[in-house]
Amino acid sequence: MIMVSTDGSCLRNPGGAIGWAWVNHEGTSASGGAAVGTNQIAELQAVLEAIRAHPGSDELYIESDSQYAIKCASVWVQGWKRKGWKTASGGPVKNLELVKAIEAAIASRAGKVRFQWVKGHQGNHFNEKADVLAGQAALLAAAGKLPVAAATPAPPGDLSLF
Repeated sequence: MIMVSTDGSCLRNPGGAIGWAWVNHEGTSASGGAAVGTNQIAELQAVLEAIRAHPGSDELYIESDSQYAIKCASVWVQGWKRKGWKTASGGPVKNLELVKAIEAAIASRAGKVRFQWVKGHQGNHFNEKADVLAGQAALLAAAGKLPVAAATPAPPGDLSLF
């Protein structure tokens, strides 16, 4: 099983610079951002990038402090799809392109994807690390220095935040 924590950050919600990050519990991580977005977009992007970065047949277990992102990816998506991508009230699904991309990424994986909500800012090491990386990416995006979304390996045994 592959364990990954994700997080998103928005400097001014909505409309501020955003950052997203994922952290594999075995050491690799990635982050990126955009000049404008919302916290929900950042959270969904983090989940999408984590899934894309971990293809294969191993089960992927994603921890997130965003109930919105988890429910979009694993609960609400099936109903929205059945209803022609409409909400229960008949309105449009927010962040539809990201939701569809997550659904397609999950469908293309041989291994199952599971989600677990974790309470944010409560000392969960990997959630805290993803939070720091997402915040740093948002700051870089705000400064016009968008980070490259390449995975970065951690030194063996290094579980520090930096």
